[in-house]
Amino acid sequence: MSRIALITGASSGIGKATAEAFAKSNIDLILCGRRRERLRELSEALGPYVKTTTLEFDVRDRTGTFKAIDSLPSEWRNIDILVNNAGNAHGFGPVDEGDPEDWDAMLDSNVKGLLYLTKAVTPGMVQRGRGHIVNISSIAGKQTYANGTVYCASKAAVEALSEGMRLDLTQHGIKVTNIAPGAVETEFSMVRFKGDEARADKVYEGFVPLRAEDIADSIAYAVNAPAHVMIADITILAAAQAAATTVYRKS
Repeated sequence: MSRIALITGASSGIGKATAEAFAKSNIDLILCGRRRERLRELSEALGPYVKTTTLEFDVRDRTGTFKAIDSLPSEWRNIDILVNNAGNAHGFGPVDEGDPEDWDAMLDSNVKGLLYLTKAVTPGMVQRGRGHIVNISSIAGKQTYANGTVYCASKAAVEALSEGMRLDLTQHGIKVTNIAPGAVETEFSMVRFKGDEARADKVYEGFVPLRAEDIADSIAYAVNAPAHVMIADITILAAAQAAATTVYRKS
């Protein structure tokens, strides 16, 4: 019997790459996101290989999140894998100049959205005595850097939530994996810099950043590990990146 995975933020970046990696492992997919057309295109692209369905909602909306999960037909309700991928950085500057709207966007998505999905999905896993939760954190959750205080705090919360979930849920046969990527070239910087393409591009100048597919490979590795193996935590950096803000660039 095929496993079923629910992936948030599946319309682009790491979420999309993870869906493609899972399809290669014959894992059926619940693709979640806010961009209906992109979800539809991905569902159609992967449909010849695995069963897919889509859910359009914003993880920041608690009522909408629970309503979306409740709308799943019976054949999609036994979710084996939850990938809490949706999240973003908004703004870059010292905390005294920060925009509370940006803070809300990060905390609501990166922390509360992750909790909402986990609450909606894990009771079924507990009941069945099996499951796997993959939380996408960041090197920023392990190493705080200037001008990213609230984003770092939100990802530090993901680190703590991953550890706490593991303590709470291992007894029920549920694995919990925390993935902490370094510099990945996705839409991340475009969102952080509010569409400033030139500024976003400079983040990745002078070195080869990680690709979304690199992170997806590690997620696939974790969920395909033998039943007796739990991959608890993976930190992935580009070869030129030594720490959160230490990148050796070629001139």
